[in-house]
Amino acid sequence: MTYEITAPPSLEATVALPSSKSISNRALIIHALTGGAVQPSNLSDCDDTAVMRAALGLMPPVIDIKAAGTAMRFLTAYLAVTPGEHVLTGTERMLHRPIGILVDALRSLGAQIDYEGEEGFPPLRVRGGRLPGGRLEMQGDVSSQFISALLMVGPVMADGLVLQLTGNIVSRPYIDMTLCMMREHGAAADWTDVDTISVRPTLYATTPYLIESDWSAASYWYEMLALYGGRNRIRLGGLSDGSRQGDSVVKYIFSLLGVRTNFVCGSDGTAPGVELERRMARVRHLDFDFTNCPDLAQTVVTTCCALDIPFHFTGLASLRIKETDRIEALKTELRKLGYLIRSENSSELIWEHGRCEPTFAPIDTYEDHRMAMAFAPLAVKFPGLRIRHPEVVSKSYPRYWDDLARAGFSVRPVEAE
Repeated sequence: MTYEITAPPSLEATVALPSSKSISNRALIIHALTGGAVQPSNLSDCDDTAVMRAALGLMPPVIDIKAAGTAMRFLTAYLAVTPGEHVLTGTERMLHRPIGILVDALRSLGAQIDYEGEEGFPPLRVRGGRLPGGRLEMQGDVSSQFISALLMVGPVMADGLVLQLTGNIVSRPYIDMTLCMMREHGAAADWTDVDTISVRPTLYATTPYLIESDWSAASYWYEMLALYGGRNRIRLGGLSDGSRQGDSVVKYIFSLLGVRTNFVCGSDGTAPGVELERRMARVRHLDFDFTNCPDLAQTVVTTCCALDIPFHFTGLASLRIKETDRIEALKTELRKLGYLIRSENSSELIWEHGRCEPTFAPIDTYEDHRMAMAFAPLAVKFPGLRIRHPEVVSKSYPRYWDDLARAGFSVRPVEAE
């Protein structure tokens, strides 16, 4: 399937954002560990959360998490502390996403996990039971999902968990979000040093829990507004100024790209959200370290190119092992629109106004939801922009194309080339 997208002449929209996938998946694991009956409310309806709910609800002998990387990491740890034997598998791409660091960590804490295929990669056979736990040293520059997976099962280990992180600690806001959610459910878990987290053995408490809207999803609407001139406005529901989501930093990044964020409440005071408005002032060059918010990189890269703002972005090493190699994917697809960006040190992206002859070939999405959603707003500058396999957005934002259509975009299926 291919979509052809044309933007409206102006943008005035109110958008009901999806719930946070990151919070939903953590809430589901913690809920399962409580053994309680009170399900988290306002759970995300995306693919990643759906596979997590199905796995935890049915617990079949073979659990296929498809392309859900979060589910693979979180369920590996959850199954390791849960009685029973299961095989965890996924898509072909998932079977090439490394998981050895998490498996080694769990094994050192007493887990029984075997590789069903290539060493260091899924599928995994997990034989679960109560683990002794203890002290563990782990690299801090690995996926924060590995760290969060370990932390969430720490309270149910006999001796709890003391996790010391070595080197540079990446995506710290996601770790802090996990710790906060654990404490909200009764766990005793916190930083005890700049590089050490302690989790005491305790029982999680069953408690009602409301999932907030997704700041990552909001980023694409920030991008759209940044690309428009004149007086345009967007309202996004369910976002609050005190959010613990790391991607809430998008409000700061886009303040440098000409978008003002105003926090508002509904007339009854119970419906928080933001109103975005364009202002003309923006930076002439942007340097930014995405170590703590790598999922925003594609949005900001495409925005800067379209606004003709050169950039130097660092902290992108984790993009190599996402749904696709996002660094190479960005370089390839932006070349179709006439932009030549380059990478350095496997963790940096640089653009210095490099241009080439555009082909305007359809944008490929590489089974990556964020490629589709980050490129779609470029229809503001490139009317009739085409995107292949647009259905990938279901991984995190199933209503994305419907929301674009409601905002006045033409989203038209065309024959694939």
